[in-house]
Amino acid sequence: MLLRGVLLVLQALQLAGALDLPAGSCAFEESTCSFDSVLAFLPWILNEEGHYIYMDTSFGKQGEKAVLLSSDLQAEEWSCLRLVYQITTSSESLSDPSQLNLYMRFEDESFDRLLWSAKEPSDSWLIASLDLQNSSKKFKILIEGVLGQGNTASIALFEIKMTTGYCIECDFEENHLCGFVNRWNPNVNWFVGGGSIRNVHSILPQDHTFKSELGHYMYVDSVYVKHFQEVAQLISPLTTAPMAGCLSFYYQIQQGNDNVFSLYTRDAAGLYEEIWKADRPGNAAWNLAEVEFNAPYPMEVIFEVAFNGPKGGYVALDDISFSPVHCQNQTELLFSAVEASCNFEQDLCNFNQDKEGPGWTRVKVKPNMYRAGDHTTGLGYYLLANTKFTSQPGYIGRLYGPSLPGNLQYCLRFHYAIYGFLKMSDTLAVYIFEENHVVQEKIWSVLESPRGVWMQAEITFKKPMPTKVVFMSLCKSFWDCGLVALDDITIQLGSCSSSEKLLPPPGECTFEQDECTFTQEKRNRSSWHRRRGETPTSYTGPKGDHTTGVGYYMYIEASHMVYGQKARLLSRPLRGVSGKHCLTFFYHMYGGGTGLLSVYLKKEEDSEESLLWRRRGEQSISWLRALIEYSCERQHQT
Repeated sequence: MLLRGVLLVLQALQLAGALDLPAGSCAFEESTCSFDSVLAFLPWILNEEGHYIYMDTSFGKQGEKAVLLSSDLQAEEWSCLRLVYQITTSSESLSDPSQLNLYMRFEDESFDRLLWSAKEPSDSWLIASLDLQNSSKKFKILIEGVLGQGNTASIALFEIKMTTGYCIECDFEENHLCGFVNRWNPNVNWFVGGGSIRNVHSILPQDHTFKSELGHYMYVDSVYVKHFQEVAQLISPLTTAPMAGCLSFYYQIQQGNDNVFSLYTRDAAGLYEEIWKADRPGNAAWNLAEVEFNAPYPMEVIFEVAFNGPKGGYVALDDISFSPVHCQNQTELLFSAVEASCNFEQDLCNFNQDKEGPGWTRVKVKPNMYRAGDHTTGLGYYLLANTKFTSQPGYIGRLYGPSLPGNLQYCLRFHYAIYGFLKMSDTLAVYIFEENHVVQEKIWSVLESPRGVWMQAEITFKKPMPTKVVFMSLCKSFWDCGLVALDDITIQLGSCSSSEKLLPPPGECTFEQDECTFTQEKRNRSSWHRRRGETPTSYTGPKGDHTTGVGYYMYIEASHMVYGQKARLLSRPLRGVSGKHCLTFFYHMYGGGTGLLSVYLKKEEDSEESLLWRRRGEQSISWLRALIEYSCERQHQT
C-alpha cells in the first residue's frame, strides 16, 4: 500500500538522525522510541524493515482509531514539531477518507488540544510543520489515526521530529527542506543546489551554511524561461502560532540579470502582501536581508522570482532564520484583543461616543415580554440607543472603538437586537474611520432582522492606515424610531472565515453542526432534540439560539413527557486533574409547566452521581448563563 519509492527517499534523512534524535522525536527504524500505542485502541504497527509505522484496513475497519502517545515533554524554548506522513485510499472512497490528527495533552487540563488535522490522500509522503510556543508546562503529544472508507485505506508515519527553533527557519540541509515547497511551473522552478549538483548554463555558488560544496541551498535559474514574467515561488510552511520580529535570509543574484526577487506573505484567505523586494543585484557574494515579519494569524512566507527572459541568470537562497527581536530595534504598535473588545459589564471599556446628544446608554433591564436581558449573562449590562426620545428625524448615535494598527486583518464580531422599527434597513450600521484621512466607509448594516432577538454579526476587514470601528444608530423618520441594543463586541486578528475551518476548542459545543461528543442513553419523542428558531409550543422557549440568533440549540419538548420522566445528555469521559474544573453553559427555562434542569457529576466506577447544580420552574424569557466549578481527580462525565 505504501510506495517503496517513498522509503528510498527517506532513508538518508532517517539514518542520519536516528542515532541522536531530540526528545519527542522518532524515525521508527527499530522501535517507536518514547512513543507508545494506547491499548484501548488499535495498535500502530512497526514495519518489519523499519522506516515507518502504519495502520490499515487489514486489521481495522472504518471509523476505528489508533492512538500514539509520547512520554512527558517540555518546550521551554520555541520549538518546531515536524511530522512526515502519508494517507492512502482507494479512488471510490474519497468521500470519507482516513484522517490523521495531532493533539497536545497538558498535565493540568481535562481535554486534548487539537493542533493539526489532515485527510488528504497522497501518492507520496507529506510534511506537517507545527510551531510550539515556549512554555514551562509539561505536555504529551498524541497522534490519532482514524480509518476511512475503502478496502485499501492506510495511514503511515515516517518521522516525528521536535527541534528548537521556528518552523519557517531553514538551511536546506535536510531532505524534507523544512516543509518548504516549490509551486510547480512548466518552465521555472526552485531546485536544491550544492553538493554534487552542477548546472552547465550558469555558475552556481557554494552554499552559505558550510561555505563549501558539501552544503545545500535553493536556487531558481532562467535557462528554461520561455515567456516574459515567468514566476517561480518557494512557499514556507503555514505559521501555526502568533509571531512578530525579524526574518532574515541570505540571497545571491547573478549580476547583470533581468529579474525581480520579492518576498510576500499570504494568509489563509489567499491575500498576498509584499514585504520586501531586492532593490539592486548586489555583489557576487551572499547578501543578508532583514525584513520585519508580523504573523499574528496563520501565514505563509513566499519567496518569488519573476524573470523577463532567458538571460535573467539565477537567484539563490539560503539560511532563513527568525528572531522575536525587531530588526534594527524597530518598534510598532501592538494589538491587544482584550483592549479592543467589550461586554459592557463594568463600563464602556475603551469605547467612547460623540459628546453631543444622548447617544448610547449602558443599561441593565429585568427581562420581560418586551425586552430581553443582555447577551453576556442574561442579567447583565448592554448598550442601548433609544431613538424614540429623539426630537428630530435623522438622529445618529456614534460609538467609537479603540484605535487599531493598520495593515492587519481583523475579525469583528458583535451581537445586536432591534426593537420597534417598522423598517429595519440601516437602523444599525458599522463604519471604518481612517484616522489619518478622516474618511468613513460603511462595511455593514442591518437589512432585516427578527425583532427582540440577539443576532450575531461578523465582519472581516483590513486597512493600510490606523482605523477605528464606529457603530451608528439611525432614525430615518420621526414616525419610525425604535431601540437598538448592542453587546459582546470582540475584535480578533485574522479572517472570520478562517475560524470556521477549525474544530471548536476542546470541551466546547455550540450545536451548530451536530451534538459534538455529547450522547444520550435513549432517543425518543421525550429525548433532547437539536432545533433552530422558536419551539413548537406557543409562549414557551426561546425565539432563537444564544450563539447567533439563527443557529441551533438542544431542547426538550415537555408536552411529550409525563411527570417524573427524564432526558439525559452526557458529555464524553473527561480526565481528572488536581485543580478546578469549570463548566459554563446557557440555558432557557420559560413557559408554564417548565420542570427541573440538573447537572450531575458521574465519576468512573461509581454507581452514584453527585448533584452539582439545579434550577426548577420558569426562570427567564432570556438565555441565562450558568457557571459551575467543581473538583475531580478521576475520569468522569457530566
